[in-house]
Amino acid sequence: MIKSDYLISVRGLHKYHSGVHILKGIDIEVKTGEFLSIIGRSGCGKTTFLRCMNCLEILDEGTIHIAGVTLSRQKSEKAYISRFQRRINDKSHTRSQSKSDNQMLMDEDFRAKVYALRMRVGMLFQNLNLFPHLTVLDNIILAPMKVKNETRPQATLRAVQLLEKVGMGEFTDRYPHQLSGGQAQRVAIARALAMSPQVMLYDEPTSALDPELIGEVLDVMKNLHREGMTQIIVTHSLNIARNASDRIAYMEDGKIIETDTTEKFFTEPKDERTRNYLRLMID
Repeated sequence: MIKSDYLISVRGLHKYHSGVHILKGIDIEVKTGEFLSIIGRSGCGKTTFLRCMNCLEILDEGTIHIAGVTLSRQKSEKAYISRFQRRINDKSHTRSQSKSDNQMLMDEDFRAKVYALRMRVGMLFQNLNLFPHLTVLDNIILAPMKVKNETRPQATLRAVQLLEKVGMGEFTDRYPHQLSGGQAQRVAIARALAMSPQVMLYDEPTSALDPELIGEVLDVMKNLHREGMTQIIVTHSLNIARNASDRIAYMEDGKIIETDTTEKFFTEPKDERTRNYLRLMID
């Protein structure tokens, strides 16, 4: 049963890559408007978890519920998911290519849920993925025009508002190579917000930034938090986790070991593995 005050609920999430068990039964819930930081050693599954949350990776087993959309798969369906994942972004796939009507109906139902979930989740990638040949403005209006069928004037008005929100209103005509790292990150956030997501996910958004630029990006996240945006950030920075989060989750070996409020997480960690990690990072 999913509680009404939780915008995100993940239960028993498993993910495999080439026979390797990456995520080993993730359970977590996030309230509407909450800011959650996920920390842990490299390779523990943090990024894979985020990618499952917006269906860049398809879960092998478990349930993901986000903003009214529920994806659920059982262990016996892993083989089907493997086939589906190879085809989910294949626009050339048609009904005539399906082996059976029932299989195709199953594909279409799952595809529709994936599409609905992706429309509710925005994601800021580690490498940003801004289109280098497009201006800042054109980077932001592209998806609303292509995916949501907005007119150029509609998309432009929204884009200008978002660029003002992130402090980039004077940079509409610049290209990505003309921006600093912090500026590019803020443009990428505006681009994600242009799709009006209910959840924002960030994968190490400040890892490549100089210390003086990190504050620019963090300020945008804090403003979104004040406005009630639900946000999850994967970060190695304990300072970001401490200064921006309502709660912190520690991951190790594909599992969430401990979750608590930011204050208690740093002052009263319950699990020895969490304490060891904090000692390592603080020392």
